[in-house]
Amino acid sequence: MMESAGRMIIVFGLVLVVIGVLLTFSGKVPWFGRLPGDIYIQKKGFSLYFPLTTSIIVSIVLSAILMLLRKR
Repeated sequence: MMESAGRMIIVFGLVLVVIGVLLTFSGKVPWFGRLPGDIYIQKKGFSLYFPLTTSIIVSIVLSAILMLLRKR
């Protein structure tokens, strides 16, 4: 039981490291967060940004990575 908990903590830590690296370098990728399908509404005194397409792509990539990790 402790062995599986230890592995889960290691995987969780690696996921956090990957997310941290992505957040650090996401400003240097000009298209990240500005894809067609991302919703941006700006009016006087109000702005709304909903990265719909970016969220879908991130979800697909994370799902693929998790599926690869599960097959082991």
